[in-house]
Amino acid sequence: MQCPGLPQNVVGLNRLAYVVAIVLLAGCGSSSAAARQSPAASPTSSTSPTASPSGGTSPSAAPKPSPTPPPVGQYAVLVTQGNGDTYAVSIVGTDGRVVASAQPSNPTQMTCGDALAAVLPVPVSTTSTRVYFLDAQGNVNFLTPNGETGHATRVPASGNVRSMFTVSPDDRQIAVIQNTYNSSGATTVLYVEDLNGGTHHVKLYTQTGGYTLWPTGWHGGNIVLAKVPACTQGGGPFCCGPMELHVVDAATAARRYTLGGSQCIIAGPPTTAGVVCENTSNYSQGTILNWTGATVRHFTIQGPVSAELSPDGTAVALSSNTGTTFEGIKRSLDLEACGWIDNQHVIAGGDTEQQPRIGDVTTGAIVAVNAQGVCGGVIPGGL
Repeated sequence: MQCPGLPQNVVGLNRLAYVVAIVLLAGCGSSSAAARQSPAASPTSSTSPTASPSGGTSPSAAPKPSPTPPPVGQYAVLVTQGNGDTYAVSIVGTDGRVVASAQPSNPTQMTCGDALAAVLPVPVSTTSTRVYFLDAQGNVNFLTPNGETGHATRVPASGNVRSMFTVSPDDRQIAVIQNTYNSSGATTVLYVEDLNGGTHHVKLYTQTGGYTLWPTGWHGGNIVLAKVPACTQGGGPFCCGPMELHVVDAATAARRYTLGGSQCIIAGPPTTAGVVCENTSNYSQGTILNWTGATVRHFTIQGPVSAELSPDGTAVALSSNTGTTFEGIKRSLDLEACGWIDNQHVIAGGDTEQQPRIGDVTTGAIVAVNAQGVCGGVIPGGL
């Protein structure tokens, strides 16, 4: 699962917006704007894919990378954020033990015309066997639970250009959003290519405006994109994170499904079961959506709250600074969950003031994690 997270150089965010942006891989706008600012349902428009001279339009022809043995167990990824020269990527087991870590150089912070801050996810992506992470030079490197590390590819990076990416669960393809930030927002380019060697490069989509897209993961061979504001836009619940998810064809960028929107905004990270959205009229109802955008069920909430759906879809973690309660499970935990590791364990991020912790929803046990950071996904990943 790819869980884009914390806007990196956002100051003074409303707390809920801050938390939801963390747990999403985490928006304001209308559904009609979304149609203009995101891949359309028809690939025949001006945003139709154009193949580069380097290869054809079928990424499936990619050579398979050297296999990494499947990990034994389930793992969470924590990612530190800040303005320092480096950041930390930690792989954590359900027992709280850090099994592997890396400290890459920090990608350049972005602003929109030297004014508003750009809204950015954590620069990582998880697959069935690895976590991939970005450095300041645009290198995408990887780390496995057994400590194996290496270089995978490179994406565009410069003074006002930031690339965001998601790697397919089988480590064969990479979908990249290349953003060039300016005073009016960003120019967004979506392309897909082979992870190894960058062959079969296909430019799928481009747009310019106040909204952009985050590559959030892969579902059934499709790419999952989150619609987000390119730059910080005031405050309020969910102001600075994804408002809706788009499931698009990986070969054409034609949109197949939309999850959430201006009337029911995304409230937490997606999982294999779908995602939770919350009604924006009075934040009295949460809705579980499956991957076709259909409603699975509703539940009552008492105001806007970060909501994380379990991988099997049977429970929702409702987290705040007072702790985490659950819809579907009679349990509460003294931690602020930012995601599920599996159907039994949730994880809370943390820093020097509040240590990350893992909670067992079956027993109620909580263990500390000797690392810092926000949720960056799970291994094995995939939606």
